Amino acid sequence: MRYFILGATEARDERGRAVPLGGARLRALLAALALRPGRVVAVADLVAEVWADEPPHDSPAALQALVGRLRRALGKDAVASAPGGYRLAASRAEVDLYAFERLGREGAAQLAAGDAEAAAGTLREALALWRGPALDDLPGHSGGGDHGVRLQARRFAVLRQRIEADLRRGASGDVLPELIGLAGDHPYDEPLQAQLIRALRAEGRGADALAAYERTRRVLAEGLGTDPGAELAALHAELLAAPVPDRTSAAAPAVPGAAGAPSPGTGAVTAPADPIADGGNIRPRLTSFVGRQADIRAVRSDLERARLVTLLGPGGAGKTRLAEEAAPPGAWLVELAPLDHPSAVPGAVLSALGLRETQLAPREERGTGRGSATELLVEHLGRRRLLLVLDNCEHVVGAAAELAEVLLTRCAGLSVLATSREPLGVPGEVGWAPMGGE
Repeated sequence: MRYFILGATEARDERGRAVPLGGARLRALLAALALRPGRVVAVADLVAEVWADEPPHDSPAALQALVGRLRRALGKDAVASAPGGYRLAASRAEVDLYAFERLGREGAAQLAAGDAEAAAGTLREALALWRGPALDDLPGHSGGGDHGVRLQARRFAVLRQRIEADLRRGASGDVLPELIGLAGDHPYDEPLQAQLIRALRAEGRGADALAAYERTRRVLAEGLGTDPGAELAALHAELLAAPVPDRTSAAAPAVPGAAGAPSPGTGAVTAPADPIADGGNIRPRLTSFVGRQADIRAVRSDLERARLVTLLGPGGAGKTRLAEEAAPPGAWLVELAPLDHPSAVPGAVLSALGLRETQLAPREERGTGRGSATELLVEHLGRRRLLLVLDNCEHVVGAAAELAEVLLTRCAGLSVLATSREPLGVPGEVGWAPMGGE
């Protein structure tokens, strides 16, 4: 006999034929026993799992009667009596849950050993055992209560490993539609978001990869008041440092938060001769921003009388969202949080403006003379009137302040709106502290 609890509870004989089990209580009892094959389950535990919050008046007698019905369905030796409880006469190999766990371990070991092809097949076999929510016939909490929640988490971990195996074997295009859906359903799952960004990059969709990172950064900031972790930050830095040509096709699946056209900094193949002329990289939000209109007006008023306005406050205070809402059309947003060295600030601005690949040789980037990142910024911004939004300056506040001062001094039409946990300390700076939250 084989038992199936990864979905609706089933029992199948040696020929694979389903055994009729009857009502919901009988299926719940079998699920509770099959969860611990070969082990004695106490009467109190079985009563709690089969009847949840509505146990019968004489629960031991009711359970005994239910066990009798299960024996008639499965065979008299299928369920054994033991002191204090009952035991399903089966091994772990006869229960689909434990077959899934064995295959999951094998697939993980294959992946760790570098055999992505074998790992993808093994992990697919494991996931194919799921026919629905685990322990779905146990009453009370959906999916079998705490047991079901743990098993669903284990399934999701195996799913991520299978996606990782597919990415490593070069099947990014095959898994991309699945990843887009999963990333939308699990917006706080950073490893999953990283897999999506890697798949987009592997498919040559540099603009969508950057947009996916930005969407994740905003979700984490707005929902949790935190910044992306090390893996996402490293991916973002790689995209900025070595963008791939954007090969987005009309048939490519859409990514939530991605623009239809290539984003700045996605490579020389698609970058226009003058990317700044295209105007701005701040995309409209899909969510409303009610209750902050007075703040927006105040920031815009400060920008009319000062060329450097810094929105001050702790993480999660709403600085980034307010800056985006207050910025006029054509403004350019530069995300500084992922940077791990102050010298990268000018290069990050170049990348955000779409100038790095067409204008800057990598060996010259950190210089200060002609051809350096700062000089190229002065050259391109000196003849324009625009607003530059420097977001999360506190990570590199000294370098951000130095660059802002140089650009404001030498680019007469430039204004800067910064967000930071501390002032930049540049002459003429106007500090503004948002009172609301995001």
